[in-house]
Amino acid sequence: MPRPSDLADRRATLAAAEPRLYPRDLAARLGVTEADIVAPDDGHAATRLRPDWRALLGGLHRLGPVMALTRNADAVHEKHGTYGALQGGGQVALFVGEAIDLRLFLGNWCAAWAVEQNGRRSLQCFAADGTAVHKVFATAETDADAWASLVATHAEPGLPPFAAAAPTPPAASRDDAAIDIAGLRAAWDALRDTHAFHALLGRFGVARTQALRLAGPARARPVAATALRAVLLAASATAMPVMVFVGNPGCIQIHSGPVRALRETGPWFNVLDPGFSLHLRETAIDTAWVVTKPTDDGTVTSLVLFDAAGATIAMLFGARNPGRPELADWRALCAGLPPR
Repeated sequence: MPRPSDLADRRATLAAAEPRLYPRDLAARLGVTEADIVAPDDGHAATRLRPDWRALLGGLHRLGPVMALTRNADAVHEKHGTYGALQGGGQVALFVGEAIDLRLFLGNWCAAWAVEQNGRRSLQCFAADGTAVHKVFATAETDADAWASLVATHAEPGLPPFAAAAPTPPAASRDDAAIDIAGLRAAWDALRDTHAFHALLGRFGVARTQALRLAGPARARPVAATALRAVLLAASATAMPVMVFVGNPGCIQIHSGPVRALRETGPWFNVLDPGFSLHLRETAIDTAWVVTKPTDDGTVTSLVLFDAAGATIAMLFGARNPGRPELADWRALCAGLPPR
């Protein structure tokens, strides 16, 4: 690990040369974690915050309009709006709102800083391995006094220096022969809520992409990696409202509504709408699947994108509310996607 002063100099040089680099990509180019490029500013441009997540998150509603950002290696999801009341208990928390809609898995949160850089203020939260789980950025409409009060209330400069832990290696998949495929399919067909799918994977000891592959084409079928672009172009052309999920082990962020302004920029395919931006590295899509699951509200259809390691890049659904069936146009759009 380089000395903080050396790292800060290298960071400044690279950022000046390539100002459009995302912080995660900048950190990767420097051979460090994203938290490592924030930590050297502790006490100067960054203020370490006490990791009392419920207290910190519970105060976000006082800030007024902000921008919430959640990302993984290949997708960046940005939403403008005001945080509502924090919900949930234990290690799972939620913000449920029309603009800011989050699912938070607090057991994967480790460290946070309030950062002031290039005239921009943010709250940045990281996992133990130094990857960002969620960020909050002040906007021109943010209550500056409430922001300063939140930072002052949660500042904890005496915490030990942050040291990133080694990333947790992905669990090895079991052989197909060890999986109860008939039981998996029967349990899949008995689902009544899409949120129960994660528990189903654990029950059968099956990886997500492995489960899709073994489920059979009636439940999951592989489609071309160009499906993301096709779906977003169709949704934009017809004003079809969609739900776009992007997440990491600590946070899932959701957009519900139309998508309008689409643009390709190098390897990234982007949604650039007022209030919502999505930046997704199309070249990272290794497999794409149309997945159907039964629920009490009828069949729910999704487009799920994976990288080469089997990690989820993004999920798309037709916009819907609990108690109502999904849009027939969305189901037809997914059914028409070409096979891989």
